[in-house]
Amino acid sequence: MSINILIIEDEVDIREGISEYLSEVGYEVKVASDGQEGIDLFRQNKFDLVLLDIMLPKLNGLEILRRLRKNNIKTPVILLT
Repeated sequence: MSINILIIEDEVDIREGISEYLSEVGYEVKVASDGQEGIDLFRQNKFDLVLLDIMLPKLNGLEILRRLRKNNIKTPVILLT
């Protein structure tokens, strides 16, 4: 069974570095470069973990987390600061 991870990070080097590493060790990874793209990807897919930056364009990380929890979504989230 594959573990699916969503990375929502606007800094290209950080996003690509984390994504590349996690992919190399066997995780399925999708990435978003802003908050709205992250929410859209989350709604379209099932993820086992979200790596979430706080300072993002369009929607910040705290707003994304608030929306997920408001909808009673229990997916684990790790905030990147």
